Amino acid sequence: MTGHSETLWDLDQDTLHEECGVFGIFDHADAGALSVLGLHALQHRGQEAAGIVTYDNGHFISERHMGLVGDAFGRGSAAAKNLNGRFAIGHNRYSTAGGSRASNIQPIFADLAGGGLAIAHNGNLTNAHTLRQELVGQGAIFQSTSDTETIVHLTARSTKSRIVDKLIDALCQVEGAYSLVALTSKKLIGVRDPHGVRPLVMGNLDGAVIFASETCALDIIGAEYVRDIKPGEMVVVDKDGIRSHFPFKPQTHRFCVFEYIYFARPDSTLEGRNVYEARKNIGAVLAHEAPAEADMVIPVPDSGVPAALGYANAANIPFELGIIRNHYVGRTFIEPSDSIRHLGVRLKHNPNRAKLKGKKVILVDDSIVRGTTSKKIVAMVRDAGAAEVHFRVSSPPTTHSCFYGVDTPNTDDLLAHKMDVEQMRRFIGADSLAFISMNGLYRAMGKAERVAQAPDFCDACFTGDYPISLTDISGGTRQLSLLADVA
Repeated sequence: MTGHSETLWDLDQDTLHEECGVFGIFDHADAGALSVLGLHALQHRGQEAAGIVTYDNGHFISERHMGLVGDAFGRGSAAAKNLNGRFAIGHNRYSTAGGSRASNIQPIFADLAGGGLAIAHNGNLTNAHTLRQELVGQGAIFQSTSDTETIVHLTARSTKSRIVDKLIDALCQVEGAYSLVALTSKKLIGVRDPHGVRPLVMGNLDGAVIFASETCALDIIGAEYVRDIKPGEMVVVDKDGIRSHFPFKPQTHRFCVFEYIYFARPDSTLEGRNVYEARKNIGAVLAHEAPAEADMVIPVPDSGVPAALGYANAANIPFELGIIRNHYVGRTFIEPSDSIRHLGVRLKHNPNRAKLKGKKVILVDDSIVRGTTSKKIVAMVRDAGAAEVHFRVSSPPTTHSCFYGVDTPNTDDLLAHKMDVEQMRRFIGADSLAFISMNGLYRAMGKAERVAQAPDFCDACFTGDYPISLTDISGGTRQLSLLADVA
């Protein structure tokens, strides 16, 4: 991102974003339509593009389109009408400032020697660039810049005979975080990486097996939650039933803690924890760790709402909607002239002046990334008449970039990497600023504390403790992300 101008797009980049959501269903007459609904429920995990691959009577049908799920597969659309078949997988993709190209839309489909294979992937491979260079050197031809295609090439080149073994062979060569669904003419496959960084759940609808990134995708179609796919587990579904494999070397479980803080929908339950309750717990712990005298607690909508409720309840301070969010603003809504650029934040947020005037306010948000939006929110609340503005954050300071499937700025662009808390407070203009502590976050998640030698979560964005090798980074090559174009 460049710093000389700021559009609504820039404001939307001042946060962390999950890059993908996946969905799969096996043996249902409405597989295509149910995939559309599942992806709609997972829209928060990716808003740039959506794709679905179905299998019907000897043919794979691929529909991949830019835009929201409703735009691509809305009622009466040709794409939706084309999704015949009883088997399907789907994918939502999140966008960044670069890499916006149709060839990167998933699922990726290829005809292999043993038949067709479609793969949809949430996560990021940390040795994808290295593997890609090796494959290209061996004659492989890539059609996209997605690291998911690397998995397809490795699968195609495997000398194993069965497709499941080919995929296992491929995944044994990759490093990084992945939850993926794969579709063949006979099988639906769901896999999580050995550390279980990204989520994947299994459900059932009238006997049809479903895989999805979150339980909210099961709820929207009335499916029953069965269980989470375990770290390092591959679940294979075909006409003979469901089989579970653990083909990878066991690793420590390191589920992404930011799923609970921000990424997942609050109505989802992941690994036995309801996301909404987890966020309220975080807010309650934050209230005990960082109290402030105030008249009201206000969330930065929408992601700050559960934590703000938890904070308000624990602090016995009224909860109010002091900022109202406009939900109908798209990223490309306006390219403002220089004279009205400062209005950008108000396209999404507007202060409730009647509530704020003369009041001491605690603002609760999930994170501070670059800090530019936090600064504008604080200024907006002050301009609306607030007497004091105390900023509270329901995550520890974000000091490191993520390489496991989250769209984050370069480390040098993270405010907490460059400044201490007092410097950050002055930058955003708050009367006080506090983050939940690392041990406080773990307590909110039901743990006694963070054990440095064996943490329960992936928290690398706060600690720099990366559980999976960063081969492409340490090897001096630029990471091949899910989204970015290769220079």
